[in-house]
Amino acid sequence: MIEARWNGAVIASSDDTVVVEGNHYFPANSVDAALLRPSSTTTICPWKGTAHYHSLHVDGADNPDAAWYYPDPKAKAENIRDRIAFWKGVTVS
Repeated sequence: MIEARWNGAVIASSDDTVVVEGNHYFPANSVDAALLRPSSTTTICPWKGTAHYHSLHVDGADNPDAAWYYPDPKAKAENIRDRIAFWKGVTVS
């Protein structure tokens, strides 16, 4: 079982992650949606498409743009559709 943790909380837990460029992409339904806050941030990857972000909110602390996902990935990245990855201090193990 792979877990994503930040600020003492389990953000996501799954035995079905997809690893792309060293990042574990968790199924969206394995992520605790109550800990996510919408973000207007987007970035563009030439082969995956446009990434959208969530900020994390755990026990009064915020971690801006610490989660990202591709709502409409390009064909070569279709395997990460409906999945969320983490960074910015989120521990995945």
